[in-house]
Amino acid sequence: MSRHTGARRKAERRGRICEFLAAAWLTLKGYRVVAFRYRTHAGEVDIVALKGDLAVFVEVKARREAGLAVDAVTQAAQARIRAASDVWMSRRRDAARLSQRYDIVAVLPGRLPRHFPDAF
Repeated sequence: MSRHTGARRKAERRGRICEFLAAAWLTLKGYRVVAFRYRTHAGEVDIVALKGDLAVFVEVKARREAGLAVDAVTQAAQARIRAASDVWMSRRRDAARLSQRYDIVAVLPGRLPRHFPDAF
């Protein structure tokens, strides 16, 4: 295994752990997580959660500071997340009753995650 492959696996593992922490945090806040790493031809959403009639599409970022996590969600990433959320919504029978929101959860070292509702 090359050094690059090892670093990639470590980053993948860290990402999954951060997504789990973010999902746990959202669950504690009353959200019901319905999908992890929802992938489509158009893009990917880290977490899809529901809270009442609200579908929340969450991007998870692990950074040293919350501001860096929010800044890391570029316009291109936002477009991919929106495209993937459109696919997810199109596959729901109850899509007409659901509102949509796009959130960011920043996973910070040694601290509780920070949730940024309606981040973009």
